[in-house]
Amino acid sequence: MTSQIENIGDPRYVRALGHPLRVRVLAILEERTASAVELARILDADIGVVAYHVRKLNQLGLIELVKETRVRGAIQRHYRAYERPRISDDAWEQAPPVAKQAAVDAALQQIYDYGRASNAAGGFDRRDAHITRTALRLDAEGWERLALALRGVLEEVAAIEAEVAARDAAGEDRPVEDVGLVLMQFQALPFSRSGPSDRHDDA
Repeated sequence: MTSQIENIGDPRYVRALGHPLRVRVLAILEERTASAVELARILDADIGVVAYHVRKLNQLGLIELVKETRVRGAIQRHYRAYERPRISDDAWEQAPPVAKQAAVDAALQQIYDYGRASNAAGGFDRRDAHITRTALRLDAEGWERLALALRGVLEEVAAIEAEVAARDAAGEDRPVEDVGLVLMQFQALPFSRSGPSDRHDDA
């Protein structure tokens, strides 16, 4: 039995995130249980290709088999993603660069797919929807204050989500919506300094 990946320094983590289809499969299995057939339908991809990558993700310890069902004489295996490894500041600092780059690339792909599809479906139409890109110039003290401020936002987000879950458990009858939130703080390469090789434009 393959052990679950518990830190991004595990070489299997880089291999698991090394293909864009695997990243998309993981994003779906983090939300719901699904079989390769269901995943292929959602992704509009070849069932054989999807099944291969599902097997690889299972072998590499990022997803688990949760049930099997018989459909027209065939066995369908349904999978769910394990919880992503929780990464402390120290663990992130000590992780190999290739592992950090794989994790960030996977997250950026998921953010792009998530935001683009949601935008096409009217996800940013609400008056109080929000999207900004802010370029800053900070010294070490400013960086640390910003990191602390964002950590505080995440703690507040967790408290809000817990309050909603409590109201849901109490049986309060009110609509609940899926909401996306993305926060990033990073050392930036300004657009004015990037060259042709740094761009990923389609043009």
